[in-house]
Amino acid sequence: MNISKSKLIELRKEEAMGSCEGVISEKNIPVIDISNFDQKKKEITELLWEAGVNTGFFQIENHGIPLNDIDNMFIYAEKFFALPNEIKNELYLDKNAGWEKLSQFRPSTGRADQKESYQITRPLMRKKWPSENQIPGFRESALNFEKACWKVGMQILSCFEEKIGLPQGFFRKAHNPEEETYRSTLRLLHYFPSTSDKSNGWRAGAHTDFDCLTLLFQREGEDGLQVCPGKDMTKKEWIPIPAVNGRITCNIGDMLMRWSDDQLLSNFHRVKAPDGIAAPSRYSLAFFCQANSDVLISSASERYDPIYAEEYITKRVQANYKLTTFAP
Repeated sequence: MNISKSKLIELRKEEAMGSCEGVISEKNIPVIDISNFDQKKKEITELLWEAGVNTGFFQIENHGIPLNDIDNMFIYAEKFFALPNEIKNELYLDKNAGWEKLSQFRPSTGRADQKESYQITRPLMRKKWPSENQIPGFRESALNFEKACWKVGMQILSCFEEKIGLPQGFFRKAHNPEEETYRSTLRLLHYFPSTSDKSNGWRAGAHTDFDCLTLLFQREGEDGLQVCPGKDMTKKEWIPIPAVNGRITCNIGDMLMRWSDDQLLSNFHRVKAPDGIAAPSRYSLAFFCQANSDVLISSASERYDPIYAEEYITKRVQANYKLTTFAP
């Protein structure tokens, strides 16, 4: 597919965000209970819509993924990142799968995020898994966890379909895991320890996600995520999002903002180390509900030009990654 050379609106916004200064807010983001989902879907839909329109961020509880499964996935993430770089480099990031280190450069900061990550995208994982001898049980557990995340993501996205004029089941079809074009991704993240004298303490620069919906798992004691809510990003007011075991932090991504004609907000967020003190490693697990590569992303009002997910993802990756270090 030919990739247009025109710059995406989202990239221009990210560049304009700049160095990410601002003030810390005492506000909170909504926490929504999604238990008994089928019976309470109408009520849950209203709560999710309000959160998506007002802040673009919310946390969910009673989502059905057992805490033990989440804890085990964090343990597997630690085991993966503890592997020698020589082994991880054999699994180097290619397209949307594999390992990278210090290669994600944000247009907002112009420098690398202080982290490494491992991306699991099912159809793209040929030769991207550590061996069973290196991490016993890792592959099976990761795939099971990915499937559980997909199920929760599709529940939430189904609540937005009628609100934005899309047919029932639209997002489940657009994120079909049975297709080779499936591009939803489970991402394991390891933010490096931060020293007390490290300037600014940025672990991840301000950015928006380019998927439809992100599900993020954090561990208590490993805070740092902050969101800049509202359409007026010039205020740069940052709300810290607490890390609570078992709770999923969700945010609207740029794909869904396009599909909703900007009704649902894909807002800037960042990860920041504590000011003036040393901080240990921070781990998180993110699942990106990212449309299959052959799906056309459009907006009813034609506010955005239609674009296939493959081209959209490629443009965003090209603007965010410098991967020459990990090429074979």
